[in-house]
Amino acid sequence: MSRPGRPRTALAAVLGLVAALGLGAMGDAHAAPPAKPGTPAKPGPAADRWTDRPHGFASLAGGTTGGAGGKVVTVTDQAALAKYAAAEEPYVIRVKGALEMEPFGREIAVASDKTIIGVSDTAEIVHGGFTLDPGTHNVVIRNLTIRDTAIDGNWDCKDTDYDGIRLDTAHHVWIDHIRFSRICDGQLDIRKDSEYVTVSYNQFTDNNKTFGIGWTPNVTTQITVDHNWFRATKQRNPSADNCAYAHLYNNYLSAQLSDGDPVWTYGNWSRGRTKMVIENSFYDGVQHPYQADATAELVQRGSILRNTTGRHDAWGTAFDPREFYAYRLDPAAAVPALVKRFSGPQQRIGGPVTLHVPGDHPTVQAAVDAVPEGNDTPITIAVAPGTYREKVFIPASKPNILLRGTGRDRSDTVIVFDTPAEYGGSTGSATVRIAANDVTARNLTFSNDFDEAAHELKGEQALAMKTTGDRIVFEDTAFLGNQDTLMTDSPKLTTVSRVYVRDSYIEGDVDFVYGRATTVIERSVIRALSRGSDSNNGYITAASTWKGNPYGFLITRSKIVSDAPAGTYHLGRPWHPGGEPDAVAQVLIRDTRLPAAVKSSPWTDMSGFSWKDARFTEHRNYGPGATVTADRPQMSDRDARSHTVTAYLEGIDGWAPHTRH
Repeated sequence: MSRPGRPRTALAAVLGLVAALGLGAMGDAHAAPPAKPGTPAKPGPAADRWTDRPHGFASLAGGTTGGAGGKVVTVTDQAALAKYAAAEEPYVIRVKGALEMEPFGREIAVASDKTIIGVSDTAEIVHGGFTLDPGTHNVVIRNLTIRDTAIDGNWDCKDTDYDGIRLDTAHHVWIDHIRFSRICDGQLDIRKDSEYVTVSYNQFTDNNKTFGIGWTPNVTTQITVDHNWFRATKQRNPSADNCAYAHLYNNYLSAQLSDGDPVWTYGNWSRGRTKMVIENSFYDGVQHPYQADATAELVQRGSILRNTTGRHDAWGTAFDPREFYAYRLDPAAAVPALVKRFSGPQQRIGGPVTLHVPGDHPTVQAAVDAVPEGNDTPITIAVAPGTYREKVFIPASKPNILLRGTGRDRSDTVIVFDTPAEYGGSTGSATVRIAANDVTARNLTFSNDFDEAAHELKGEQALAMKTTGDRIVFEDTAFLGNQDTLMTDSPKLTTVSRVYVRDSYIEGDVDFVYGRATTVIERSVIRALSRGSDSNNGYITAASTWKGNPYGFLITRSKIVSDAPAGTYHLGRPWHPGGEPDAVAQVLIRDTRLPAAVKSSPWTDMSGFSWKDARFTEHRNYGPGATVTADRPQMSDRDARSHTVTAYLEGIDGWAPHTRH
């Protein structure tokens, strides 16, 4: 039977805990594999309220991933939404702004393997909704407002059927962080033996027939309903007819609409042969808060009832949800505050998208291919630890990407290939090419493991990385190769691109940091590999800076190391691609430790161009290779004040990635 509310002192203590934790540290459902029948599942840690993976029944029997693995698209009109929602292939469909459906009441058909997610908290479906027809599966619908198909004077909706979301014999569906308001007929109808459904963190407001489950005599549906707010609704909050398992927990029912109806104004109803479990919910001002047919079962525990009347049914044993999945309950007293804050559309959902490799996409390139053309919001490609033997190209049309290794160390996640320039030229040899702007790589290793010692080719250049985009950041990355390991370039000579490398490692032997981009290497280790010579083991830099650009390469607060013999390495030489006279190298190495391998005359000529015509300088370097000679131009303190990390990177847009640390 009904359970009374807690004493005031206990309630105050719980609310104090909620306040202290900022409402964000308490747990909610945590997906886990089902335990063997009769064996309780082990409780998991609190799930993130913003996770992009479902919990509860939608997490079982293979799980629900929606459009994961498909392309990401952003839609701003009904036609585009309808096109991608009905497509055969998987899609992550980001809805931006308010989309008004025509004709009035139009329900967009959603096919299998789709994620439909609102961008921030302003995405709306107005005068319409969604329908999932029989056989549809693996669908996620999140972070939207679905509103206003109600018709004045048509409270019972007998002659219309405008549902917010309707499922007919669908399976593996997650409905999350939706605000339903003023819908005629059902705000959410889960019908005709739909299975493996989770409904979480939604708001159901201002409605008559709110949320129904069932409509067949078959006892099939498995559903989890948690952390939802039912406010100013009349009936079906939800009504569950012939559900095999209905698990309702941490829901909040308040301000129930009351028109004096003694029967059809109610909260939760376990109908037919449903087995229902209700836990730690909060009912405030509700008639018939929970009730069960004589043929059904209903177990209620831990809920708080305030100002409730009518039926408070509880009989039978129903089932133990922990035999199916692990979860942790929030205290019932905390539910109103939690649900008010976290239910419905949220600003932080639907923003940055994460594509998982290999979880969502088998290769890094496949994840890049899924990024939409003209991408205008940050997308993270999260790469799990492992070695990915592939070539990766991020085209100019796909900006705003974070390529992030998820291992504990950058060496845990390696992207590697072995193409030399002999086969496809210098650019074609690159393991990874970044032509897009605003790309960041973090916690990764990029490698070209072509073995130059084992081959005699004319083109032994073998790039691990080539960039031509602007505002490129490498943090905690490693670049492994021999000749031409890291090329930072720009689309053309007079175009300035900027690259910032921090807390990273670069190795090579010949011209292994080169190109015309403005490039800052800070707090990093540069390893000059020995080629076994006792006179010339190679060149660290080969800049080709446009003469109109005062800033080429800056290596600062770093360490150059080498096992080459003393006095056998050059700091650099001037590269004039194709004999271009206006490519006048600019390199400043400052506040950096230099090894004994550095020559006393560390700059040298290249292809008939004198190093003395380039802009090569040092400033306050130290270590055994930092002796000052007549062939080592030193920058004055005055000039050094205008050759800082900020000066190199800020451009005309004030770019300052170094200030984020």
